[in-house]
Amino acid sequence: MRVRVFITQPVAARAIARLREVADVGLNTDPLHIPGKDELLAAARGHDILFCLLHDRIDRDVVNANDKLRMIASMTITPADIDTQAATARRLPVSVIPAALLNDATADHAWALMFAVGRRIAEADRLVRAGIIPGSQSNYLAASGISGKTLGLVGLGGIGRAVAQRARGFPLNVIYHDPRRLPAAEEQTLGIRWVAFDELLTAADYVSLHANLSTQTRHLIGERELRLMKPTAYLINTSRGPIVDERALVSALTERRIAGAGLDVFENEPGIDPALLGLPNTVITPHMGSAVEALRAAMADAVVDNILAVLDGRQPPNCWNKEIYAG
Repeated sequence: MRVRVFITQPVAARAIARLREVADVGLNTDPLHIPGKDELLAAARGHDILFCLLHDRIDRDVVNANDKLRMIASMTITPADIDTQAATARRLPVSVIPAALLNDATADHAWALMFAVGRRIAEADRLVRAGIIPGSQSNYLAASGISGKTLGLVGLGGIGRAVAQRARGFPLNVIYHDPRRLPAAEEQTLGIRWVAFDELLTAADYVSLHANLSTQTRHLIGERELRLMKPTAYLINTSRGPIVDERALVSALTERRIAGAGLDVFENEPGIDPALLGLPNTVITPHMGSAVEALRAAMADAVVDNILAVLDGRQPPNCWNKEIYAG
């Protein structure tokens, strides 16, 4: 009997075809539907492997729904919505994808958000579609701009570095904060300067977040930090939603204590605070930093590589809970 794999949301056709060569594949074909718990329980009970995406909540009940479940293969960098402890207790491999895959696309998206808020692109688009066209030299849409500003990068992993590399094409002052400071030669190559966290917040015109989500970084940006930022500054978040205290951010934006925000991630995804949606000084996208066709295909292929390894009796190349293979 062939192994049964369930794909919780549509992925690249090439990856599905690869799986169908070795397995019976079931899938949710609706790209706008995120399966609920009952659907995930049914999928786990009727299949041997779950191929899941970012917003699928694979809790303890789902993990334990089928004692013949062989693997949870996630198309995420960190399995934040998977009960990895429950999976590990069952010696069930949980696989992820390499973080480096997302560096360039997410860095591009961070820059897109900076331009969208810094040049009021989204706001202008809404006005034109509503039939409101200010004179071409009207001050109505005068914006902060990008050139000549200070960009502050919080976190300098792969994505943060990719953002810094792109900044070299602009006349910008780039500062960064990361607990692990780069060697001086690398700072010079990237054209960046390390500063203390609070100094970055007070100096930057754009604060772009690229830290990993952990217990230490949850609500890294809260009421205190937002009050340190300039009233003319913008917050850009393409990392993880819970790094920002969303309630504090709504207050800061509503009271114009900061100029605006470009957000691709949210504290309670896939839900978005309705207050954010009603603010004109925000640009909001639905966690689409990796939404590039070739990249999404590569991400899905990485998941398939992990699945094929397990079917071949090997440790998946991107195993989150490697300890189950110890000894």
